[in-house]
Formats: sequence, structure tokens, C-alpha cells
Amino acid sequence: MPPRPGLDTHTVLMAAVEIADQQGVQAVTIASVAAALGVRSPSLYNHIRGLEELKALLALYALEQLYSSVHEAVEGLAGKQGLVCFAHAYIRFARLHPGLYESAQLMPQGMNREGIGLAKERVVDLVLQLLEPYGLPQEDALHAVRGLRSLIHGFAALEKLGGFGLPLSVEESLDFNLRVFLMGLAQ
Repeated sequence: MPPRPGLDTHTVLMAAVEIADQQGVQAVTIASVAAALGVRSPSLYNHIRGLEELKALLALYALEQLYSSVHEAVEGLAGKQGLVCFAHAYIRFARLHPGLYESAQLMPQGMNREGIGLAKERVVDLVLQLLEPYGLPQEDALHAVRGLRSLIHGFAALEKLGGFGLPLSVEESLDFNLRVFLMGLAQ
């Protein structure tokens, strides 16, 4: 079957992005993407090898978009100011692109694992740069990266699930917990 004019890998990926952000990453299937594009499922196989490749492309795209968002927010910054801006940009990305954010957390099997791993490393390297003013030994800096990721990912996940029911400002809670984390790093 010849490829449909106007349909390419990028178009297929963008349809998957839209479905993921509107309905969640679990709603991204060959059938749902084909329906969104107004084609039959077999038409997609001219552009992707299957759902596994589509999920890998989605994860890589998500990580690239996340990196771009946080990098832009922290450009020229370091230390406390950079880390706070990073955390807020990360949370903002999770709010604006819930499906992409979810995809960025996944490591699809097989397809493009190396590319996805490198994209994840870019985010880690960026946080390591922001941590440099703290003068942490390399291993401690990596623990701090995990701690910060846990804090902001947990925050994003709980917020998405409606887990913050107390009558307190969610932004104030985030800032409070970031201050506590950063005070710990400064000790």
C-alpha cells in the first residue's frame, strides 16, 4: 500500500501527542491515532513499525520538549534561583502537557532506548549544572538530582490526581518544600 499523501512520521507523532495530552498516554493506540488522522490503521505502518515505535517516538519527543522548557527557564541561572526556576518550569510542563509528561517518565522497550536514555541524561546534566554552586561531590549531586526529581514529580503526580485537597495554595506548598530541600543542600 503506497503512503498516503500528506501523512508522514511527524504527522503521526503529532496526532499521538494530541491524544496523549487530551486522554492520557494509555489512549495512544494505532487505532486511536489512525482515527484521529482519518485513515485506516494499516496506513500508519508506512510511517511507523507499530505501537512500540510510536510510544518510543512519543517518549523521545516528550523528553525533548521537557528539556527545552526547563532549559529555557534556567538559562543563565544556577544554584537556588536556577533550581527553583527549573522546578516551576517542570511543574508547568506537567500541567500543560500531561500526556507528554507521562510519556517522558516511561522507557519503552526495545525501540530507541539509547536515544531516550541520552535525552534523559540531558535533563540530569542540566540539574547537575544548576547544583554546581553547592559544591557537592559527584555522588551526592546525583542523590540531590534524584531528590529534586522525586519532590517535583511527586508534586506533579499528586496535583494531577487531585491529591491536594487542603485549603492551601498549591504554589505556596511547592515553594515551601523547595526551600526546605534547598536549605538541606546548603547544610
